[in-house]
Amino acid sequence: MSKCEQCIVREFSSLKALNKEELLKMANCKSSYTIKKGEPIFEEGESVNGIYCVKDGVCKLSKLSANGKDQIVKLVKPGELLGQRSMISDEPANLSAVALEDMEVCFIPKSDVLGFFNNNNQFSMNVMKTICGDLKEADDHMVSMAQKTVKERLAETLLYLEDTFGKNEDGSLHIQLSREELAGMIGTATESCIRLLSEFNKIGLIDIKGKKISIIDKMKLKRIAE
Repeated sequence: MSKCEQCIVREFSSLKALNKEELLKMANCKSSYTIKKGEPIFEEGESVNGIYCVKDGVCKLSKLSANGKDQIVKLVKPGELLGQRSMISDEPANLSAVALEDMEVCFIPKSDVLGFFNNNNQFSMNVMKTICGDLKEADDHMVSMAQKTVKERLAETLLYLEDTFGKNEDGSLHIQLSREELAGMIGTATESCIRLLSEFNKIGLIDIKGKKISIIDKMKLKRIAE
């Protein structure tokens, strides 16, 4: 693990407002972890008591519904923080965070984060802006779920996965969600998701090889998503 002042998380998150002295203090109080693919970082209902900095890897934030279906709310990439909202509201986590690939994360205890919060106005403002951004994303997602068809949501999600997380050398999406996870992102049954993927494949919008999905016709996919 590199020093906090050289870390990717500092470049893209609220932590960029911390000065050198604060970063040194954070480096001394943080704990670093490797999270294997499929392992939880924290689970719904758990007291987080701090924030997690995602240095490498991607995780899903999801909520388990009453019928046992896993609804994916957001994917979190390197440079982002986890646990800010529950730490500030002093409530248990309302979502679970599970690694979609091997991850490197650092944990900073609540007492130390709140010290930065009280002494650095720019840091506290950055945290508030991040939480407001998350709320806006949640609003947009809710509107999309209410107003768009499942086909439109699937097209939108496939484009989001390519634009946000990129492609492998063979052109396939870098983040390969299971069919269940993809269905959880667009809010439909797994069978419906599989059927739509097969339809997209037949008309040449995407190419499917096993679990791998590649986008072939981005413009047509955009027209469906809109």
